[in-house]
Amino acid sequence: MPLTTGMCAGFKYGTGNAHQLLNRSNEEVFYLEVGDRSAGDTVEYSDDDLQAAFVAGKWQFAHKDGTPY
Repeated sequence: MPLTTGMCAGFKYGTGNAHQLLNRSNEEVFYLEVGDRSAGDTVEYSDDDLQAAFVAGKWQFAHKDGTPY
C-alpha cells in the first residue's frame, strides 16, 4: 500500500519476512525509524546473511554463523 505524508507503517516481529520501503516517486523522501536500542537488542535480516546485536552501546554486525564482518 502506498504511504503518503503523515502515514505510518508497522512491521510485525517474527514473521520471517523482510520488509523494505521503496520510493517510487521522483520526490525526495524522508522517514523516521523508531526503536529503543535496549541493551541486548538483536536483529536478523531474513533475506541476507546478516545479523546485528546492540552491545555496550554499539551495534555489532556479523554473518548468521557469527563470523564478524
